Amino acid sequence: MPHLRIAEAAALLGVSDDTVRRWISAESVPTVSDSAGRTLVDGADVARHAARASSPGDRTDVLRSARNRLAGIVTKVQVDGVMAQVDMQCGPHRIVSLMSAEAVRELRLEEGSLATAVVKATTVIVEASPKDAR
Repeated sequence: MPHLRIAEAAALLGVSDDTVRRWISAESVPTVSDSAGRTLVDGADVARHAARASSPGDRTDVLRSARNRLAGIVTKVQVDGVMAQVDMQCGPHRIVSLMSAEAVRELRLEEGSLATAVVKATTVIVEASPKDAR
């Protein structure tokens, strides 16, 4: 499983470093140390806390036509034959993508992996309550 520094986990979850440290302490989240002595948490443990998150910013400086980019963490990967379902938590948003099993392998996606969902759609439905649409 991928390991993340506390600051990386906090940025993905939209919380402070101290909040992640409190979760580690209060919920007995296991940690390891890297070669520089920094504390790391397993990406899968971060994924389990993702529902508490708010949206992190874009991690790249690439220009693109797609305007909807949601950085997040993979919370589940289900591979069945040639197809796969990848669930992500992108801040408070759950994103589900269907893709080829080959793409999952090429991207090395697994629970706890960092990823960005890029959405380019010709149809986006926007809903509002009738009282808010006045």
